[in-house]
Amino acid sequence: MNSTVLYLTDLYYPAKGRNYYEEDLYIISQLKEHFNILIGHPQQALAFLDKADFIVFRNTGPVAYYQDYFNDFVEAVKQKGIPTFNSFDGEADMKGKQYLLDLFADGFPVIPTIDKLEDLHLLPDSDQYIIKLKNGADSIGMESKSREELKDFDIEDRLIQPFIDFEYEVSFYFINDEFQYALYAPDKSKRWELEIYEASREDLKLAQRFIQWNNMQRGIQRVDACKLKDGSLLLVELEDLNPFLSLEALEENSKDKFIENFVSALKGI
Repeated sequence: MNSTVLYLTDLYYPAKGRNYYEEDLYIISQLKEHFNILIGHPQQALAFLDKADFIVFRNTGPVAYYQDYFNDFVEAVKQKGIPTFNSFDGEADMKGKQYLLDLFADGFPVIPTIDKLEDLHLLPDSDQYIIKLKNGADSIGMESKSREELKDFDIEDRLIQPFIDFEYEVSFYFINDEFQYALYAPDKSKRWELEIYEASREDLKLAQRFIQWNNMQRGIQRVDACKLKDGSLLLVELEDLNPFLSLEALEENSKDKFIENFVSALKGI
């Protein structure tokens, strides 16, 4: 008898450069061969918790838009002992951007990040600085400021990062702690126009380092990094809650392999 999955997604969330519904409907079409599928909206999940054996939390949009409901949902699944994929024990984007501060302070290869103007000397000199909300996602609340403009800026609940003149962004995708594929944006002005990236051993070593640091029980994670002009990588973010997978950029055999591994991980629950 097949297990029943509550698959949470916001099919029509207006994500820039991405169509959530295309990706999730494709995944659902593959999972239905192995599971009974209930499709639910993330802000109606509480009504269906008793209908499923486990929950798949996918393209649900930034939870900052419904933080209180999301907190109630997380507490409810913990109380009821319902397994979720992703598990809600990640330490990265799942909990906001504090991890970037912690990783930078610990000497990890991340974009330099501070949250106090008096720490500005810790950042490399830059004409422009990027301001991000600590609980932001999907570029919500992101601003650009000059060093002079920062003097009068209220930095509360925000991060400061220097503008980095990188070559391109590259993303590494993992199921649990197993690497699946990598994609990159050759044109850095078009973040979601992605192509297959042949990751080097050093690239994968860096990405795996962050997956190991996060030590999440189960789920799909995306390590986003920027490639500098000297060939090194710096972490931009570790998306460990509901990363978009850009499956449309993969060749059919790679896509099939990913789904096979995804199904295997879910059956492991």
